[in-house]
Amino acid sequence: MGAVYEKLVDLLVNHFAVARAQIRPDATFEELDMDSLFVVELLLVIQSEFDVEIQDDAVGRADSIGHLAGLVESGVGVAP
Repeated sequence: MGAVYEKLVDLLVNHFAVARAQIRPDATFEELDMDSLFVVELLLVIQSEFDVEIQDDAVGRADSIGHLAGLVESGVGVAP
């Protein structure tokens, strides 16, 4: 995975106290015990860190970290 994925991993570890060993590209937010409120909070942090706005319905608990990294990289699901 690329630089966006690595930055997402750092955000999860540093802002949300997720164990780095649990994080892998195919790990879902549900597998990481993250509820929907957590996902929304993560999207707000991503908005600030990456200067993008991802629509709330573009990411859910069943989605993976790799999916989210792909959205940020490609701009799909990112609000204009």
